[in-house]
Amino acid sequence: MQDRRRQRQTALPSEGQSQGEGAGAVAGASRANPGPEAPAAVTVSVGAEIGRADPRLFGSFVEHLGRGVYGGVFDPGHPTATPEGFRDDVLDLVRELGVTVVRYPGGNFVSGYDWRDGIGPAAERPRRLDLAWKSVETNAFGTDEFIAWCRAADVEPMLALNLGLGTVRDALQLLEYANHPSGTALSDERVRNGSPDPHDVRLWCLGNELDGPWQLGARSAEAYGELAAVTASAMRMFDDDLELVAVGSSNAQMSTFGTWEATVLERTIDLVDYLSCHIYFYNDGDLATFLDSSLVLDRFLEQIAATIQHVKAVTRSERDVRISLDEWNVWNYTAYDEQKPDRRFEIAPRILEEEYTLADAVVVGTLLQSILNHADVVSIAAMAQLVNVIGPIRAEPDGAWRQTTFHPFAAVARSAGHTVLRSSAVADAGHAASAQAVVTTVTLSPDGHAIAVYLGHRGTEGSVHVEVDLAGLDAAEITRSELIWHPDPLATNTAADPLRVVPRTLPARLVGDRLVVELPSVSWASIRMVRRSARG
Repeated sequence: MQDRRRQRQTALPSEGQSQGEGAGAVAGASRANPGPEAPAAVTVSVGAEIGRADPRLFGSFVEHLGRGVYGGVFDPGHPTATPEGFRDDVLDLVRELGVTVVRYPGGNFVSGYDWRDGIGPAAERPRRLDLAWKSVETNAFGTDEFIAWCRAADVEPMLALNLGLGTVRDALQLLEYANHPSGTALSDERVRNGSPDPHDVRLWCLGNELDGPWQLGARSAEAYGELAAVTASAMRMFDDDLELVAVGSSNAQMSTFGTWEATVLERTIDLVDYLSCHIYFYNDGDLATFLDSSLVLDRFLEQIAATIQHVKAVTRSERDVRISLDEWNVWNYTAYDEQKPDRRFEIAPRILEEEYTLADAVVVGTLLQSILNHADVVSIAAMAQLVNVIGPIRAEPDGAWRQTTFHPFAAVARSAGHTVLRSSAVADAGHAASAQAVVTTVTLSPDGHAIAVYLGHRGTEGSVHVEVDLAGLDAAEITRSELIWHPDPLATNTAADPLRVVPRTLPARLVGDRLVVELPSVSWASIRMVRRSARG
């Protein structure tokens, strides 16, 4: 996670957008914002399978950054704290969000982190300077606490290794501490620290953003590729079934984007399972451009997938390396701008605490659709981050609440394990722009009994009439139909008004084989149906 502004990829709503208070009932949403013309008709066709939505597509990220850990997932003095010091109100929201895997402890933080500082009696752990975020790290929360938190949250751990200032030996020693049952100095130390059973971490990141000059230990693709290969080879001598993630480009604007991936994979393709990539989107004055963010993500993922296939061909490798999109989100930099430019070495400072808007939620929803629509090449995705720091959950001493971006994530996470079907939108004559404004995704549950349809309307004017052709899918009944919308695209959820932007009932109907809905501008919908075969 880069600690400086990235080259801009998208844009923020202008002051001229509609304003209003309260979302109200969605039943009249399309009439509340009718636009200059009658709704255009858009027909969505559904085709062949893309692939299975790996449950790990619905991951998140917890870094020692700001109040992501302290005051976020971990707050021993809080009234809701569990005996382990975990905020129970945050845990409840994490479970509701549907997160499946969480990456930890960084991010930039990991490249200067010594995992040994975060184990053993808490009172004896050293305080260290974190150079990545100019903070003081107390080390009150470390590897053992994270694993315990994962078990409490029912999520899979994804541990990042320090390949910045760290060594191959450091990585192997953490692996032994975490995964060896007992009988060695390191595994017995874990037992003494209160974890008699191995943590059995399967998923490991071989460093973080080492192409970036902001990263401690940054290096060339050649140097990183060699280090990653040595580390991966050594880790596989311990356990060949580990799943390893090699570092890809920090963002598509890096001058080495594409060549970095190729160079690293040429050295690691037969040793790793995934190639990471990171991408963030933010607004700078153009709502229409910002709402098109999923088109940028589509292209980004396709470029990386093409590079993987190229390296696979030139190396004659038979290994199926897939994409780990282990940092993605909307990051508007408003909180970044407000932080003190001279802030130096505080404990858990308030930084990067975004307040997300309706427009942000619509973009997040369509980004999730892009991820699903690339389920044939992407196996892991981690929304960065989880709590307080550009997260879908905000937590203050007097309570925690759902940001606007919480809602599309929680809806799409219900498609974990589903089969994703190809879908495309076409418009009636004269309304081509309306078809381009509708983002479509269709999934089938593993048992074949349920259909999910996700629709993003990124148009900024007027409602759109959408008909999804479900011929052959045997849809019998709509069981849930919800819309995320507000007349003000800049509306946010706050501690004082946490329910300003929430899913509302969306009128939808089945007409023969067609699902029929009307979507207001800047909105996102989730519709679930049961198939006739499920009704016996």
